[in-house]
Amino acid sequence: MTLLLGKMMAATASTACLCTVFIVLFNVDVDSQDTDAQLCKMCQGTVRQDSPVWDFCLTKGHIRGRCCFENETSNADAIIGLDLANCSISRVEHLYNSSTAFIVDLSNNPISNLSDFIFQGFSHLTQLLLPSKLECPGGNASWEKVEVKNNARICQGQKNICNQTAQMSWDCPENSFCSPYGPGFFECSCLHNFYGYKCMRQGEFPTAKVLGILTGSTVVGSSLLWFTQRRKAKNI
Repeated sequence: MTLLLGKMMAATASTACLCTVFIVLFNVDVDSQDTDAQLCKMCQGTVRQDSPVWDFCLTKGHIRGRCCFENETSNADAIIGLDLANCSISRVEHLYNSSTAFIVDLSNNPISNLSDFIFQGFSHLTQLLLPSKLECPGGNASWEKVEVKNNARICQGQKNICNQTAQMSWDCPENSFCSPYGPGFFECSCLHNFYGYKCMRQGEFPTAKVLGILTGSTVVGSSLLWFTQRRKAKNI
C-alpha cells in the first residue's frame, strides 16, 4: 500500500511539474504575441508608403499593422521594421519585443524626451528616425552618420562600441568578450567552455544537473503539497 501510494504521489508530482512548465511556456508565448499586437496597432493603419520602413520591408519582410515582420518561417514573429511616425506619441517608455528591428521611425511625434535605455539590446538597428529636437541614442559617436532632414533626425549606421577601444574606459573580465548591445551599450559574453560569475568557471555548464535539481525540488514541493492537502481533505 505504501509503495502504491508512493508511485501515485510521484506520478501526480511529475504531472504537476509538466503542467507547470507547459503553463509557463504558454503564458510567455501569449504575452509575447499580445505585446507585438499592441505595438503594431499603436497607430491606425499600416506602414506608410512614404516611410523608409515601407521601402525596407518591400524586399525584407511583410507588413502587419505598423510593423514589418521577417519573411523567414523560422523567425516569422521577429519585428525587423517599425513605423510609429506621425502617431501623436508624446512619451515612449519601451518598444516591447522590437529589439530585432533594423529600422525604427519615430519622427513627427511630440516626444520631448527619450531615454537611451529604450534602445538597449537593439544591436541590429541600422537606421533610426527621431523628432529633430532629440539626439541620437548613445550620442553622435555611436553612429556613422547623423543628419537632420525634413524635420527628422536620422541616425544611420550603428557603430560597434566594442571596436572603439580608444574611447572605452571599461573592459570585459577575463575569459569573456565584448558584444554590441544597442547604440552606446555593450555586454560581456563568456568564451566557449567558460560560464558563471565573471566567466570564472571552466567547463560545460551543468545543464543536466541544474535541471535535475529544479525538477527534484518541484517534485518534492508538489508531493508535500499533495500530502498536506490530502490530510486536510480526510480531516474534513
